[in-house]
Formats: sequence, C-alpha cells, structure tokens
Amino acid sequence: MIYSLSNDALNEESIDNLNQDDNKLIVATIEFNELESIAKKLNINEKILYECLNGKSTKFESYEGFDYIAMKAPNIRDMSKPSRRMCIFFRKNLIVFIGDKSFITNDIINKIQSKEIKCTSLGKMLYLFFDKLTCEDTELIENVEKEIVELEESLITSKSDDYLNKIIILRKKLLRLKRYYERFLNIAENIEENENGLIDKKTGKYFRMFTNRINRLYQSVNNLRDYVTQVREAYQAQVDIDQNKLMKLFTVVTTIFLPLTLIVGWYGMNFTMPEYNLPYAYPVVIIISISIVVSCIVWFKKNKWF
Repeated sequence: MIYSLSNDALNEESIDNLNQDDNKLIVATIEFNELESIAKKLNINEKILYECLNGKSTKFESYEGFDYIAMKAPNIRDMSKPSRRMCIFFRKNLIVFIGDKSFITNDIINKIQSKEIKCTSLGKMLYLFFDKLTCEDTELIENVEKEIVELEESLITSKSDDYLNKIIILRKKLLRLKRYYERFLNIAENIEENENGLIDKKTGKYFRMFTNRINRLYQSVNNLRDYVTQVREAYQAQVDIDQNKLMKLFTVVTTIFLPLTLIVGWYGMNFTMPEYNLPYAYPVVIIISISIVVSCIVWFKKNKWF
C-alpha cells in the first residue's frame, strides 16, 4: 500500500503519482514478492533491490541521500518460530517498509488514520515502527526471568528432573535475544547519528530514548544469561553433592566389609591353624566379625559419615 503523509494524516496514494510532487511525504508498505515490480517507481536501485530480496544479514547502510536498514526480528510470542525479516528504505520524502503479510506497519497506519497516534514526519513514522517492534520486549524479558526463577526454585525443592534440558533452552533463547539486541543497538546508534539529515531534531530525541531502551534490554538479557549460568552451576553443584553422597555410601560399605574380607582371606589359606582344633573357634570368629561391623557402624554414625 502507498500513502501520502500530510498534516498527521495518511491518505492512500496511487503509485503512478509518486514522482509528480517531490514535496509529498510518501509511506509505502510492500511485501517482498511485490518489490521487484515497483522498485523503479520507488527509486530503489538494483543493488538495494538485490539486498532486499537476497540479503540475510542485519545491517544499516547510509548512502548518499538515503539510508537502508535490513534486520531480522525474532517472534516475541514464540521464540521457537523463525525470525521475521524486514527491510527499510528511507530518503527525504519517502520511507518504504518491506516485509511479510503480517507486517506490523499495518497496525501503525490504522492508528494514525484513526487519530490514535500523531505522526507528522517520516522520521516519526520510522520511530513508531521501531517502538511498535519492541513494545512487548520488556514483558518478554520479565517472563524469561520468571522461568529462570521457577527453574531455580524447582532445583531447590527437587520438583523437576529435566533441569539440563530447560537450562539449554533458556540459554539458546537468551543467546538469540542477545544477538538481536546487539545488532539492533548498532542500527539505533547509526540512525541517531543521522548522517543524511533525514530526521529532525525533535524526532532525534525520540531515537535517543529508543537507543537507551535497546541498551537497557541488551543489558537485561546479559544479566539473565549470567543468572542462567549461576543456576546451571547450582544444578551442577547439586549433582556433585548427590554423587558425593553415593560415593560416601560406597566407601562406608567397603570400609565395613574390608576387615571381614581380611578374615575370610586369612582363614581361606591352605594351612592348618591351631584354632581349627578348638571347639569354640568358629563362634569366636563370628562374634569378632559381628563386633567389627557394629563398631564400624557406630563409629561412622558418631562422625556423621552417613
């Protein structure tokens, strides 16, 4: 869809009228499969067209007279789904948002047309797009933090036996968010520099606040990654403690039966011993063996070894 922006109002515009008035501010929302057929009318050169259709990286590039932004945004509601790719072509009197059918600009345009949002410049339109893109991110990070807290509590209360798998999932999710905000922060800082002068001073203030927000989100994700690492270390420590308890039990059992093994080995030798002829030798050996076992158990309990 093509719209002209005038006095904070968006009106639908024919693509054939784009180059008739250079003073018009044009907002375009295009799907990737439509871009090639109208790229020339939007003054998008072949290099940018190729980047839009074939590029995979997140980038900000400032050319003479226009800026180009390409990015991948993860699905905030379901991180297991693939990221959404989107591109932005921005010059003095034109901003083009390129994405899929579920493009978030549709909601922004509807709110501008219904006067819920005031937008008087293309720079403000770009800010509204990024603001909408990240408006739910704080809630997402809070939900991830709750997941980590619940995992830590279950680790203490031993209510779950799938800690390692959950920790791996959380680490992957946070790593994905870290990379996303890291690249997004770079884009926000480049926009704030405003090399081509496409953003007015008032909108520049909005982007400074936006850059600070992305930086806070980035730091929050890093803090959560440290938190997950601590939970993983706590889990590993708990596993080590359980293994130590098991090894201690085996050590105690081995220590109790070691003297008995010595007695068995001693009397299993092929020699005639004097006590073989004594009538009470066998009961005495039994009593000695029982005494050794009882003494060891009492000693271990006294020292709280089991």
